[in-house]
Order: sequence, then structure tokens, then C-alpha cells
Amino acid sequence: MNAYVIAALAGLLLLAACATRPPLPRETAEDTFVIEEDLAGRTSARGEFRAINGVRRGFTAHLDGTWDGRTFTLVEDFEFDDGQRDRKTWRLERVGPGAYVGTREDVVGQARGYQDGRAFRLEYDVRLTNADGTPGRQVRFRDVMVLTPEGAVLNRANVGLWGLRVAQVELTIARETEAAAVAAQ
Repeated sequence: MNAYVIAALAGLLLLAACATRPPLPRETAEDTFVIEEDLAGRTSARGEFRAINGVRRGFTAHLDGTWDGRTFTLVEDFEFDDGQRDRKTWRLERVGPGAYVGTREDVVGQARGYQDGRAFRLEYDVRLTNADGTPGRQVRFRDVMVLTPEGAVLNRANVGLWGLRVAQVELTIARETEAAAVAAQ
């Protein structure tokens, strides 16, 4: 094999590795994360978006989740460290045991959620908005959510563009009373 073929194969392997789902975090508790139970009610999150170009953007989110027996609705109020605010609302409908389809304002098509052992995975495409408010690039999110041994929810996401991982998001979600105690430490 010549060097070009080897380089091409190595590039394809790297591409495939970057576009994969996030692995199960080491911090995973023995308990199974169930979205309509573990995110029901009022919770708060602290997180950060990190892009491969060095951009880092911290945020706090206040969440309110409700379950009506078929659809889980999660209202997310984001406060970014730079002062920007945003509200997104997930509507995830259970379509089978451990299987969900859903929508959100910026999701292209339908999101797909599913139970994966102790974790919950959510995969969806988002149309980003440019600084001037016009529609921007479409990117792919692949989230994994688990309970931590401390009882919080850990959400990690890989963000992909053209099959390459271009960013990651990580946030820790806790009940509002627990979140206040964590913030005070």
C-alpha cells in the first residue's frame, strides 16, 4: 500500500471516531436514568459549550419538565455567561418501550430518543442561527444522559458537522434545592 492509501484510511478511521456517539461517562450511577422521572419538575443546570476552534461558552439553565403519560415536555431557559438569554421547549413523545420522538424550535425534522441501558440517548439535527439572525449551518447533536452517584444528571453531547466532531457540550443538572447547595460550595 502506498502512503496516500494509508493516509486516506487513517483519515476515514479518524472521521468515523469523531462522528460517534459519546461513550457512557465514568461517573454513571448504578441506577437507570429515565427522562420523564429524572427531569420532571424544576431543575437547574450549569454547563459549557466547547468548540474545536477554541470558543468556550458557559451557561446556566433553568428547566421545568412535565409528563402527561405519553409526552414529556421540557422547558429550558438558558442564561449564557455573556448575557444572552434563550428559551427552548422539548416535546418528546413515547412511541414504544424506551423509544421517543421529539421536536424543539430549532430541531430539523424529528429528534430520536432511546433508552440505552442505564443511559438515555437523544440524537437530533439543529439549524444554527448566524449572528445577524439568518439561518446558519445544520449540525448534528448526539447526547447521552446518565445519573451520577451523587444523584445529579450528567448530559454530554458531541456536535458534528459533515461527520466530524466540531464541539462538545457538557452540563450537570440537579434539583433546584440541590443546585443551590452545589453553587454555594
